[in-house]
Amino acid sequence: MKKLLLTMGVFVFLMNAEAQVWKRLGDRAKQKLENKAGDKVDKGIDDATDGSKKSKNASGSDNSSSDPKNNPAINSTDDISSPNKSNGNEVSDGSPGKVPPPSLKTYSRYDFVPGEKLLVYENFASDAIGDFPSRWNTNSSGEMVTIDGHDGKWLRLNRQGVYYPEFITSLPDNFTLEYDIGVNNTFNFYSTELFTTFANLSKPEDFSKFSRFPSYNGKHVVRFSLHPHDAGDKSGQSDILTTIDGSDIIRNHVGVNEFIYNTKNVSHISIWRQNQRLRVYVNNEKIWDVPRAFDAASKYNSVIFATAEFHKEEDFYVISNLRLAVGAPDTRNKLITEGKFTTHGILFDVNSDKIRPESYGTLKDIANVLTENASVKVMVIGHTDSDGDDKSNLDLSKRRAAAVKATLVSDFGLDASRIQTDGKGETQPVDKGDTPVAKANNRRVEFVKL
Repeated sequence: MKKLLLTMGVFVFLMNAEAQVWKRLGDRAKQKLENKAGDKVDKGIDDATDGSKKSKNASGSDNSSSDPKNNPAINSTDDISSPNKSNGNEVSDGSPGKVPPPSLKTYSRYDFVPGEKLLVYENFASDAIGDFPSRWNTNSSGEMVTIDGHDGKWLRLNRQGVYYPEFITSLPDNFTLEYDIGVNNTFNFYSTELFTTFANLSKPEDFSKFSRFPSYNGKHVVRFSLHPHDAGDKSGQSDILTTIDGSDIIRNHVGVNEFIYNTKNVSHISIWRQNQRLRVYVNNEKIWDVPRAFDAASKYNSVIFATAEFHKEEDFYVISNLRLAVGAPDTRNKLITEGKFTTHGILFDVNSDKIRPESYGTLKDIANVLTENASVKVMVIGHTDSDGDDKSNLDLSKRRAAAVKATLVSDFGLDASRIQTDGKGETQPVDKGDTPVAKANNRRVEFVKL
């Protein structure tokens, strides 16, 4: 009996010992995996913060991303070192050169269509370089700048600031908001996001309450943020928040492929509200599509931008070309029933007939109507604003109409014989004013049923 008990004791001891050995082996394996993962995270953070990450050039040798030839430094506050300039990036054939601009084909899944009636167009045309824009307010500071490689003036946003366009006083149930955003191409991972908030201000001076940590005052707020840098140094990032008094209703986080500090540091933001639904696009990338973002019982009257702290003194955000439009375009009814459809959603480069890629949603909408109504023929008519001389504007309007036809034929497969073109230059303005909004309204494309 004693021998049996002794044998059983030895057996139990050996089983426990084996279990401990396997447990230690498992713990070591787990620790090794955790250390390996931690090393990757640490490396990603190190790469993001000190520029230690290296990339292969065309010849296969290593080049540090901090090399000015590969990632040019900011020379002044108005040099954003755009990815559209030659900065060591490579085109598809592997040779060093400019990053090719996006084409309409890259926007093939872009379904954003701007509102029918343009209410606001802010390009800071009347504001002097170095000044803060006259129609905005802030609790911090900012200044008008120009950026290398991009047209127009831009508002530079500084640290710990709230920025309020005072001319936006109402946001209806259906609106579109667009603006361009840029950052320096050495932007630090630890620097602030840019926050965009839709709120209902009781009085204009309440704008300053919507800083990094807002005071909600019992009103529903929709806010999203953009940051051009993630910990892995591969993409940007965005957060969304809807709340009353800081209690989260919706909160989420996603990566962003179309706003990245060192490759895509100037981007176009498109926001589309349809009742409660919110869609947000960065260039051609839809980053948010939330069906119940806006509260059905709440009102919204303001758009507010905000920053927190910048980790490095040279970091900054710039914004420009803010457009607010209302109403959903009724392309089918306007063109087929009423015989004429006018759009401000087909955009061109300055003084050029080159169609900008964010026009894709509008062109697709028109192409769908014409495809579904195969017997309909149209006249495409281009119009310009009054800047420049009459002869040049007339020629430009004709070339722009021809460019629209060419795109509808080549990209959407419409029969060229169904489309005629003409241009009226500046001779038929729909808005007699000389403001940026008036000029933007006069720059338009009309489709007239024949």
